[in-house]
Amino acid sequence: MSELKRLCARIVAAPAFNVLIIAMILITAIGLGLETSQWFDARFGHAIEWAFHVALAVFVVEAAIKLTAVAPRFERYFKDGWNLFDFAILVLAFLPDAGEFALIARLARLLRVLRVATVVPQLRVIVSTLIRSLPGLGHVMLLLSAVFYVYAIAGVHLFRDHDPTHWRNLGIALLSLFRVMTLEDWTDIMYVAMELHPMAWLFFVSFVMLAAVIMINLVIAVVINNLHDARLEVRPAKGDESEDEATLRTVREEAANARAALERVETILAKLKK
Repeated sequence: MSELKRLCARIVAAPAFNVLIIAMILITAIGLGLETSQWFDARFGHAIEWAFHVALAVFVVEAAIKLTAVAPRFERYFKDGWNLFDFAILVLAFLPDAGEFALIARLARLLRVLRVATVVPQLRVIVSTLIRSLPGLGHVMLLLSAVFYVYAIAGVHLFRDHDPTHWRNLGIALLSLFRVMTLEDWTDIMYVAMELHPMAWLFFVSFVMLAAVIMINLVIAVVINNLHDARLEVRPAKGDESEDEATLRTVREEAANARAALERVETILAKLKK
């Protein structure tokens, strides 16, 4: 069992193994895209389905190898959120793709493409950064919502009678402000308002500066602030090393200490001979 665990640990750590998993994810992604074409699906549907089965078999073997590498301490596998995500997708893949579970099975197959974020370290850093940034982004969104609400109410009172298409009620006003924030033909709305109020450009320019410039920079600042912590989180910690690696490191340290002690003894003996 110990030899099998060491073999599985070496396989998991091998770069070729990671490349194989990425290749299976890409094959799944390409197959899902080709399935949307009726022409491809009619002619190569069986081949695409076989490719899905092969990819699923590889993912099952991958999970088995990773579990064997940490056996019997399986909690080391399941305490990792990335492994939980992979395992959940793997379990959903065995739902029948017919009947009431057909839609769930197809969505689960689609989720396999997202596994690329779990096997590519750089993508794991990005996802971890976004997750860690959620509390800060929530505060930014709360502030942005307050800005939207104030400007929407002001816009309804200022422009409702002149431009009911964009300002007839609070909901439409919020949609119009969202369009302004995305900078999608926002000047069209501004010019219509300026027909009634020549200084209406102050309303729109100030909103664009607050929503589209300042808020975006705040979001970037929050994400960058969490980027360093996410890199440390994704980087393997010493406590996560396998038992065999820990044993090997201990043996090397003890050998180095023994070698140093032997050299000191030889030095003392050489002095005594003199």
